[in-house]
Amino acid sequence: MEMITRQAIDQMERRYRANFINSVTGCKQVHLLGTVNEGGQANLAVVNSVFHVGANPALLGVVFRPARAENTSLANIRRTGEYTLNNILPAFYQQAHQASAAYPPEVSEFEACRLTPFYQESISAPFVAESSIQIGLKLYEELPLKANGTTIVIGEVTGIRLNAELIAEDGYVDQHTAGSISVAGLDSYFINEPLGRLPYAKG
Repeated sequence: MEMITRQAIDQMERRYRANFINSVTGCKQVHLLGTVNEGGQANLAVVNSVFHVGANPALLGVVFRPARAENTSLANIRRTGEYTLNNILPAFYQQAHQASAAYPPEVSEFEACRLTPFYQESISAPFVAESSIQIGLKLYEELPLKANGTTIVIGEVTGIRLNAELIAEDGYVDQHTAGSISVAGLDSYFINEPLGRLPYAKG
């Protein structure tokens, strides 16, 4: 086993280093993030940095990278205060991946990627109709990180669309039955296979 030092990491070619650090921690859940601007233009982005913040109130976090001067998704969230998170299924993962392309703001990724926007009366942002788990959120808190210019957006869950059979008696949402996939790095997609559920660990 080889030790790759911080110095060696710093000397890696930029894209190589990004792939290396992005994939070394393993698979992460991947979502399509839906937003809309004030003019009604729908936007989609692929995000693999969603994390649980709390359950009371229900809060989820997303990390936004400082990749472009104008991040359309983040700008839309700031302007409207609403967005959605939608799981990605094997049937449309290639279309979903295309949403990571840098389209100009006037182009809807829904149209470019041949995905269907779905609107619920209670939220202005679009859901992805093809997704089996659709989460509506409103902006709760925004945390800029001095370390590297990224932004953490904390959202409060305002509603979740899913079939009741995906929810176990104890509230557990079965991501395997839902068909949710995961990603390692930026472009390697995986089908999730369960190993089993374990009882609550006690000391």
